[in-house]
Amino acid sequence: MDLASIAVVGASLAGVHAAATLRHEGFDGDLVVLDAQHHAPYDRPPLSKQVLRGEWGAERIGLRAAEDLDVRWLRGARATGLDLGPPHRLYVEGGGVLDAEGVVLACGAAPRHLPGTEGLGGVQVLRTLDDALALRAAVDGGARRVLVVGAGFIGGEVAASCRQLDLDVTLVELAEVPLEVAVGAEVGRRVAEVHRQHGVDVRLGTGVDGFDADDAGHVRSARLGDGTEVPVDLVVVGIGVAPDVGWLEGSGLTLDDGVVCDDTLLAAPGVVAAGDVARYRSRRHGGLLRVEHWEHAIAAGEAAARRLLEAGRHEPVAAAVPADAPGTDDGLPVFDPLPYFWSDQYDRKIQLAGVAGADHDMVVVHGDLAEGRFVAVYGQEGRATAVLGMNRPRHVMQLRGLVESSAPFDEVVAAGRAL
Repeated sequence: MDLASIAVVGASLAGVHAAATLRHEGFDGDLVVLDAQHHAPYDRPPLSKQVLRGEWGAERIGLRAAEDLDVRWLRGARATGLDLGPPHRLYVEGGGVLDAEGVVLACGAAPRHLPGTEGLGGVQVLRTLDDALALRAAVDGGARRVLVVGAGFIGGEVAASCRQLDLDVTLVELAEVPLEVAVGAEVGRRVAEVHRQHGVDVRLGTGVDGFDADDAGHVRSARLGDGTEVPVDLVVVGIGVAPDVGWLEGSGLTLDDGVVCDDTLLAAPGVVAAGDVARYRSRRHGGLLRVEHWEHAIAAGEAAARRLLEAGRHEPVAAAVPADAPGTDDGLPVFDPLPYFWSDQYDRKIQLAGVAGADHDMVVVHGDLAEGRFVAVYGQEGRATAVLGMNRPRHVMQLRGLVESSAPFDEVVAAGRAL
């Protein structure tokens, strides 16, 4: 069965690359991409850096893969429901209905908000181009004292950009060590120290109890859990994201911290998922995995598109992939790349290839942790699980292949020390 129509939900990095791959692989049917935003597709990494700092405008961050792409764009069209059909039926905010034989779910994730801040001026998140432009407008409008809530990678990039704009920055993190879950305590402490060296007031092990506002309803101070009060003009909340799956409730898909897929990104007959919203069965990591990285989104979009084109010959029996479904065993390409991520903060580039964690073994194999220029190898149960570098891009790339092949931990450590 050749598909005659495909709908891509989300003009995200994954969604755009899925659409481009569908055309590249020869799909010549009706292809529509709908997205809740009104902007043309754009790249997100510059939002917390070049756009926030005012170095780039919106025209610099358009996705090249979307240029001259032969699709029907439905911008400002928010999907509100899905009926698996057949045919698949998408419901669109405002009463619209769209039928398609195949669906790519690339609707991404939404930022988490601090409870009780609804309607409070000066408290923002950073996920979209509009968010970045609003933050930039606040800085241009005179905001000088910035509170960043959450010392993850996005919070760290925002703090760094604001310091590069010579703003007063307080960085608050509920955990005792930032990024400990992602990269372990030693590296997390080193990242916190980099911020301190650049003049950020880093407050760890405390959260925000509440805010006080002026007569106009704009934030003027934050009350922290350690009993202190911080005067602020602008608050940026970076406490993570949640997959955008609320609109899929009742669709019949399995939803569990994302859209549950098999190891080929198939979620149901004729439905695939890609990017931040996809939680797929990873043979490499032995369970369900959801990855929010840029490079991963491109690979997932491309793989999901190819899988959808195979749907006519390889349909599963079940209406949706259950959370405890085993991996496929029918010769289809399995999606299981090694996750790769980078973050630019000040003059430091942090790169992580693989999956690390606080419970993994970690050895610094090159450079000096204290100087902030080093390479570390992570491992678990005798196998290398990740390599992390700070200002050591060449070394990370050299070790990445060994980690991807699940080489023994000791072998990767030795290779790192020999660099």
